[in-house]
Amino acid sequence: MGEWRPLTRVQGYLPIADHGLVGDGRTCALVGRDGAVSFMCVPRFDSVPLFASLLDHRRGGELLIAPARVTESRQRYVPGTGVLVTDMRGPDGEVEITDAFLLAPDARLEEDARADQEELLRHVRVVHGSVELRFRLSPRWGDEVCPDGSSWVLRGPGRPPVYVRFSRPVPGAEGTITLGPGEDLTVSLTWGDGARRGTECLDRPATGLDATTRVWRRWAAHVVRDVPRPDLVLRSAITLKLLDHVENGALIAAPTSSLPERMHGTRNWDYRYAWIRDTAYAVFALRRIGLPMEAEGFLSWALRASHDSGRPLVLYDLDGHAPPHEIEDAALEGYRGSAPVRWGNAAARQVQHDVYGEILDCAFQWAATGGVLDPGLWRQLRRLADEARTAWNRPDHGIWEVRTQGRPFTYSAAMCQVALDRAARLSRMLHLPGDTEGWNRDAQRLAARVLDEAWDEEEGALTEHLGGGGLDASLLALPLRRVVPADHPRMVATTRAVADRLGAGGGLLHRYLPRASPDGIDEPEGAFLLCSFWMADNLAGQGRIDEATELFDRLCSYASPLGLLPEQIDPSDGSFLGNFPQAISHVGLLATAVVLGRAQRGVRPDLSTRTWSRQ
Repeated sequence: MGEWRPLTRVQGYLPIADHGLVGDGRTCALVGRDGAVSFMCVPRFDSVPLFASLLDHRRGGELLIAPARVTESRQRYVPGTGVLVTDMRGPDGEVEITDAFLLAPDARLEEDARADQEELLRHVRVVHGSVELRFRLSPRWGDEVCPDGSSWVLRGPGRPPVYVRFSRPVPGAEGTITLGPGEDLTVSLTWGDGARRGTECLDRPATGLDATTRVWRRWAAHVVRDVPRPDLVLRSAITLKLLDHVENGALIAAPTSSLPERMHGTRNWDYRYAWIRDTAYAVFALRRIGLPMEAEGFLSWALRASHDSGRPLVLYDLDGHAPPHEIEDAALEGYRGSAPVRWGNAAARQVQHDVYGEILDCAFQWAATGGVLDPGLWRQLRRLADEARTAWNRPDHGIWEVRTQGRPFTYSAAMCQVALDRAARLSRMLHLPGDTEGWNRDAQRLAARVLDEAWDEEEGALTEHLGGGGLDASLLALPLRRVVPADHPRMVATTRAVADRLGAGGGLLHRYLPRASPDGIDEPEGAFLLCSFWMADNLAGQGRIDEATELFDRLCSYASPLGLLPEQIDPSDGSFLGNFPQAISHVGLLATAVVLGRAQRGVRPDLSTRTWSRQ
């Protein structure tokens, strides 16, 4: 259980780490330690926000419920679930606020057979004392809040009306209400089909909350425990499930947009979309922690999206299409004044050659577990493998999605090698038509070229570009993709160079040298959490298990009191940066836990089939 702490705001904002995530597989919400729902999109992850005070505490909108005189609070999850509890207390007493997106009693999360509840329930209970509760219902700036009998309706463009009902009479959309010892208040937000149901859960909140708790725990029982830090492994698995789009298995990168990678910088991106790289990387870990159906769903989505789009995209919306064009929202000031706020993501229209390897690797994992490749899909995969033969030495925008002129990134070339290798393996394993021997021969040659042409004697490491130059933590992923063995002398030297020159202290790593950004944005950024998990994987692959375990434990210490991880950490104070919670950081934790668990049982570490993406 989290410790009681005073509420601390900077420029009107809670720290990013002071938020919990609740959801139902279609949408989700961030709930702050101050009792506010501060970010929520309806009806889907990538819809127009209903509440966005996380991006503008004055005009973003929120649903706040808190004691009028709160002095300290804490948050915790009901164990083994996605049900969040916020405890708040002040001089007059203590309240407990339980937040959950309700699930049908017969829902089976492993089968993604969730009924359309479309309801967020907030249940407030006075633990002791007599508490004056303050509440504020304010949608995003420009939207309307209208009375509708005993409820309120929130209306705005691009989403269905949202109905807000209180179990007790309230004086308006903002005000106070006093509750005595043991008394409670329930607030229900419904939309879509949920808006047409009765008020059973409003009148008897325990019914819906107990059913939701049972559904989560039934699913969580599948997650393995024989790994280091099983508590964080389970929480990471639940977090990924909250970001798993129920309708088709798409995994969104994060539930938020525009949380800054540097305070008052410009690296603010919209992550409410699905990256092919994240999918390929996630599958490795999910299978090995006892969630094969989730892994299958992710793979199915990735192959279907890449096939239907005609040409491979780096990221997709939830329907498998290109996300909307990127725009800047001048109406919102940004988290702690860190503009711009962006919706949409222009990286979807970049050229990134590593996507060839990501898609072929997804196909290989799909087939390796019994998935069928129909003739049309195999024709597309063959075409991608043939394109990878020449794409590897052409400039692209790379894994970090640079917004400058492209260049021949080593990681992209390595992933073209993966495309050729996986195509050869698929052809051989499934007796499919294609240039099996040619792909295999070209894959071996390209692996040798990466080792040779990316090596920089002066740096003493493999470097960011073919031809040498620039140290880049993405090269730590090469052993994870079976391009270069972790214990190859040049990979060992690269690991050492990355640790020495990109280390940010406390086991953290920068993606690249702060003054040598490849993306044309001359700003320092936080330490990239996933890269440190990659470092632990490499140490394990080199047989340095004790060092890898020590690093893993240090990385786990950065998790929030709820066990949630961001994209980046500010090395100066440990504060969170970037969109939150970040799916791929949780995937990194899971994958490294699996590797270390196997190593501690005397099984040789398997670093294969893992990768990543992002600006």
